[in-house]
Amino acid sequence: MRTVRKAVIPAAGWGTRFLPFTKSVPKEMLPIVDKPAIQYVLEEAIRAGIDDVLIITSPYKKAIEDHFDRSAELEHLLESTGKQPELSQVRELADLADIHFIRQGEALGLGHAIGLARRHVGDEPFAVLLGDDLMHASSQVLEGMIRAHEESGASTLALMRVEAVEISSYGCAAVEELDEPSEDALVRITGLVEKPAVDVAPSNLAVMGRYVFGPEIFDHIARTGVGVGGEIQLTDAVIGLMAEADVHGYVFEHGRFDVGNKSDYLRAVIELALERDDLREPLRALIVELAGREDLC
Repeated sequence: MRTVRKAVIPAAGWGTRFLPFTKSVPKEMLPIVDKPAIQYVLEEAIRAGIDDVLIITSPYKKAIEDHFDRSAELEHLLESTGKQPELSQVRELADLADIHFIRQGEALGLGHAIGLARRHVGDEPFAVLLGDDLMHASSQVLEGMIRAHEESGASTLALMRVEAVEISSYGCAAVEELDEPSEDALVRITGLVEKPAVDVAPSNLAVMGRYVFGPEIFDHIARTGVGVGGEIQLTDAVIGLMAEADVHGYVFEHGRFDVGNKSDYLRAVIELALERDDLREPLRALIVELAGREDLC
């Protein structure tokens, strides 16, 4: 099987859950301490061995392109004032990977956005990383998914168990064990339901924002009509793919932050800040102070 070297990051949505901030700033630029969320997503792809990334934006997302571009004036200022660590950080952004951009002119859904990557991806397998989901480096979800795809050739979706009351917020997978058990936590997906009611959900396995596809997914997207919400749904295209080939689920248990959810966004900021040597102790002291003040201890 061919090695997965390309990734697609859809970043064209409005981010209405974070209004009014996202009225003028893309949701993908929400800061996690001092880096925007989308940089964490890009760095995850690079850790998994990907070196070519296509980011799908919209006419209102120029800030994302600017973030990963060179800034001669800023670099000159940092160099002239002797701020070498900051200068290195800024310069490294443009060299993280081969980063490309394409705009989704109409908001026609995730399936439509992924379909725009066809010419760039060509006939290669590729990963899709949604910017709302951050994965902690320790989870190694994408690495495992790529390894599984390269061994079996099957398109692979990330799955995580959620509480039953939460399943209606996600795509839900019906699954069965593989004929040949894998060292990875793999299952065969036999059905997908988008945001099912609790009483009809086929499982508590939710589809999370990581996918590894073969190029055949593009044919299924092209054949997929407008679905729920007047959009071309990626779930519908995957269901079409399942009629012709195995689709696997990679089940993981931890390491995900839903930064599209305000409380989980705050959790991501706090947990990732606590891992930094320069922030750990003052932040721990603040947490202890606040816990005492709010009588949480």
